[in-house]
Amino acid sequence: MKETLVRSLSGLIYVALLLISLCFEHALSLLFFVFGLICLAEFKKLIQLKSNIPYLIFIIIYAIFGYWQVVLKTDTGLKEATQILTVLSIFINLFLIKDLFSIKSIPLFSTKRFLLTTFYLSSAFVFLILIANYFQDTYNPKILLGAFILVWVNDSFAYLVGKNFGKQKLFEIISPKKTVEGFIGGLFFSCIASYFITTFTETLDFTSWLILSIIISVFGTLGDLIESKFKRQAKVKDSGVIMPGHGGLLDRLDSIIFAAPFVYLFLKILNYVS
Repeated sequence: MKETLVRSLSGLIYVALLLISLCFEHALSLLFFVFGLICLAEFKKLIQLKSNIPYLIFIIIYAIFGYWQVVLKTDTGLKEATQILTVLSIFINLFLIKDLFSIKSIPLFSTKRFLLTTFYLSSAFVFLILIANYFQDTYNPKILLGAFILVWVNDSFAYLVGKNFGKQKLFEIISPKKTVEGFIGGLFFSCIASYFITTFTETLDFTSWLILSIIISVFGTLGDLIESKFKRQAKVKDSGVIMPGHGGLLDRLDSIIFAAPFVYLFLKILNYVS
C-alpha cells in the first residue's frame, strides 16, 4: 500500500510539473533543460561513459537549436542546421532499431557513446521544444501535450491489455512482460484517443493526429525496448532512483525521447505538403 502511494505521488508530481510548465514557454524550456541533464546523467551511467563532454554538448545544442531559435525567435542560419540535426538523429535511432533486433548486445565503442548521448538523447529535448512551437510558428503546447497524452494512453493500455489478455510475448529476451496483445491494445486505444485530441486541441486534423498516434505508439514502444536493452546490458532494473516507485526519469521519458525526432519530421513534412 505504501509503495503504491509513493509511486502515485511521484507520478503525480511529474505530470503536474509538466502540465504547469506547458502553460509558460520559458518554464517549459527550463524544465526540459533540467530533465535533459538528469536523463543524460542516467544514460551515461547505463553506457558507462565517464566523460563530462556530453553535458557541454547538450548545453550547446539546447541553447542554439532550442532556446535561441524558438524563444528568441531567431532562425538565421539555423533552419538548415536543424534539418541536419533531424537527419542525424533519425539515422542514429534507425541504427539503434537495427541493434535492437539484430545484435545480442548494443556495441558501445567510445565514438558511439558520444553519438548516442548527442543524437539519441540530447537532440530529443530540442525536438520537444520545436514541436511545442510548430503550430503557426508560435508557442502552442497543444501538439506537444497531445503527444504526451498519446504516450500515456499507449503505455497505460498496453499494460492493462497485456496484463489481462497477453499471451504472445513481444520481445521476451529484452522485456519479458511486454506482449503482442498489449502492443496492439496500446496502439488501438492511442488511435481512439487521437480523435478526442483532435476535437479538444483544434490544431491538426484527425488524419494527422491518427498518423501521429501510430508513429508515437510504434516508435515509443521501440524506444522503451531499446532502453530496456541498455539496462539489461548494464545489469540494472531502473535507469535511476529520482522517481520513487518508478525508477529514473529516463524510464518515464524513454518513449517520447525516441519518438520525438520522428514526430518532428512528420510535422515538417505535413507543413511542407499543406
